Amino acid sequence: MKSLCIKTNNLDNIDYLLNELDNMYIENTYFSCKNFKSYTNVIIHYTGNDNEYFLSEIATLLSFLVIDNFEESLLQNSILKNYFYFDSLEIKKVLNLCFDILYDSNEFSLDDRQLTLFNAFYSYLLENKHIYINGFIHFRLKDYISFLENIIDIAVNKFIIEREYLEFISLLKIYIKSNSNNSKVVHLMYTPDKITLLDENNNYIDITSIEFNTKYLSDISFSSNDYVLNALLTILPNKIFVHLGNYSPDEFINTLMLIFEDKIVLPKENKKQDLLK
Repeated sequence: MKSLCIKTNNLDNIDYLLNELDNMYIENTYFSCKNFKSYTNVIIHYTGNDNEYFLSEIATLLSFLVIDNFEESLLQNSILKNYFYFDSLEIKKVLNLCFDILYDSNEFSLDDRQLTLFNAFYSYLLENKHIYINGFIHFRLKDYISFLENIIDIAVNKFIIEREYLEFISLLKIYIKSNSNNSKVVHLMYTPDKITLLDENNNYIDITSIEFNTKYLSDISFSSNDYVLNALLTILPNKIFVHLGNYSPDEFINTLMLIFEDKIVLPKENKKQDLLK
């Protein structure tokens, strides 16, 4: 017979364990719950012959317990510890970016996290009959914690880039509004592979010309079309006609709309609804 005792004093974790054990179908398995002074013990007895299968099932259960009940608090506590200078709103934004990375990225799949946790739990249960959930998480899940900290670093880097992006756009908008309008018109001819600028007489504008001097380029790259942005900021046209044809806009076109706002004109041949997506 194989017996295990899972110790915790958290009611949510107890309910989670009992509910999952009740829904699992493992032959020759019995469990009970007993309250003691410091901990509640969830005790599991297995009278079958396949201990490896039994331990695998319990290790899987505990893996998902950590992901479902502890992952968010582990992420948040790590952000508070390592990025204590962020305010509450910034912490929330970083946390949301962590979730985006964890659940919307093929690179950091749920299977990878679960496997990391499974290996840690399974190895421990092979040699031990008692497991303290909180203590195990904080002292025996170094690989998993390191994985989460890596996610946080990626999220923080993304957050900072996005913040700088928005700040730069805000500065550009102020610059545009503070300079007197001229009557110049620019036509922006768009394809996914190339953007071409034409003046009001349909003459080609050389965006790499020394005239523009790339003085409005910054460390923030909007796309391969940064020189287009630089040229538009140098010319400061009163209207920018964006000719999309049948193409949908890319991130750069949407960025231009944020910066130049009502100076952007969408001719009727465009699929205007695509810009709103």
